[in-house]
Amino acid sequence: MSFSFNDHGRGLLLVTIGVTVLSIDSLLVRLAATDGWNIIFWRGGLMGLSLGLLCLRGHRLTTLRGHLGKSLASALLLAVMSCLFVLAVMNTKVANVVVILSSAPLFAAFFTRCFLLEPVALRTWLAIALAMLGMLLVFFGSLSGEGFVGDIYALIAAAAIGGNLTLLRRYPHIDRIPPIAIGGGISAVVALPMATPLALAPQSYGVLALMGLLQMPLATALINSATRYLPSTEVALFYLVETLLGTLWAWWWLGEQPPHATLFGGSLILLTLFVNAWLGLRSSGTGCVRRYGVGSE
Repeated sequence: MSFSFNDHGRGLLLVTIGVTVLSIDSLLVRLAATDGWNIIFWRGGLMGLSLGLLCLRGHRLTTLRGHLGKSLASALLLAVMSCLFVLAVMNTKVANVVVILSSAPLFAAFFTRCFLLEPVALRTWLAIALAMLGMLLVFFGSLSGEGFVGDIYALIAAAAIGGNLTLLRRYPHIDRIPPIAIGGGISAVVALPMATPLALAPQSYGVLALMGLLQMPLATALINSATRYLPSTEVALFYLVETLLGTLWAWWWLGEQPPHATLFGGSLILLTLFVNAWLGLRSSGTGCVRRYGVGSE
């Protein structure tokens, strides 16, 4: 059975590319080889600078003024997520961070159901459960009692991801770029008092430039744009792919070979997402995907 490239298909394409680009984030944090506050400062500052300049073109500032409160709320959630993700990676195992971040779909489903009153499809709940099982298989036995503070950072970051995706789903006409730029600027300002931004090795500046000017702006813009076409719960579900791909990047670049459980659990995640996406495309073809219309505020 074939499907036209409808809104659901566009959303799947955007979030798939976005999460794939995002998946190298943990690796780049490690390769930056500097303090977490320095990473937050440079990554956020460069994101704010590059996307801020982009916002000066066209009518983005006019659009921002029309949705200022909602855009600022999204920017704050992005800043919280960005800061706490880096701090989590610096204070606990990467395995702990990505497992806890895999709870983002649960937060998105909860927020969607409670605040948007948008029903969450049974297939999505089942997909979340199976994907979470895959995460447990991937990192079975890797969690320990160490790094409790980092685990808390990751949990709050997961809630911020779910909250931001739900907000953007509710207000699809918010321009996705200005909140990312503002969020980057906020995180840089927060990090500056604790950072030593001019005392880094040249390699660190190169990695941070890659993160702040290309990788994070592109990934965040694509993922946020996907909420125009997909329920926030489905978009958040794709963050589970980051967990799998992040493990593979570490295997390739750092020589951290994953155990057989990782390969098995990762296969379960990919199969679950494929089936969920296929069912979503089929249902959207018959008009079963709900979208907010113009002016639904």
